[in-house]
Amino acid sequence: MTIALDRPADNRASRLKALTHTTHDRLDKTIMAGEPFASRERYVLFLKVQHAFHREIDALYSDPALDRLLPDLTGRRRFGLIEQDLADLGTEPPPAEGAPVFRQGDPADVPTALGWLYVAEGSNLGAAFLLKAAAGLGLSATFGARHLAAAPQGRGLHWKTFTIALDGLELSEADETRVTAGAKAAFARVHALVVATFG
Repeated sequence: MTIALDRPADNRASRLKALTHTTHDRLDKTIMAGEPFASRERYVLFLKVQHAFHREIDALYSDPALDRLLPDLTGRRRFGLIEQDLADLGTEPPPAEGAPVFRQGDPADVPTALGWLYVAEGSNLGAAFLLKAAAGLGLSATFGARHLAAAPQGRGLHWKTFTIALDGLELSEADETRVTAGAKAAFARVHALVVATFG
């Protein structure tokens, strides 16, 4: 299979980036204000945020409808890696509070799910900086920071294969609105988790 990496600027992924820029920027600043890499204790708080967010979306990685649309969906799942990271640091996963946004066995609303997955996959693209910061705490892609590791094919290609698939989907105007709403809801959920966890 060949993947064309040159795509027009006006595509779904680019539009989502523009439409969520303010929310994304606010989230990044809130996370860094919490100093998640100042100590292992602060980093554990970051892991708890990641765990809570990925619990919300974990069911999407085994959703048959999404699996037909997106490449290597199962291989993109990071919830188990986050649980291993917590175990590496001697921490139990935080108790679940309520049902996740997407439940195992329930068919997901595909456009909404695409928005949430866009946020999750985008965070992995930017995790190189976070992994480097985690190294300052003695953590690595094999201990404590597994969920921040790059995919075997590299972060760039991993992201591009996802966005090429995302951009290639034929969606109605109403579907497009739900994709955007899903992405904004995902960013808002992470922001709420950061505020609640870091204070």
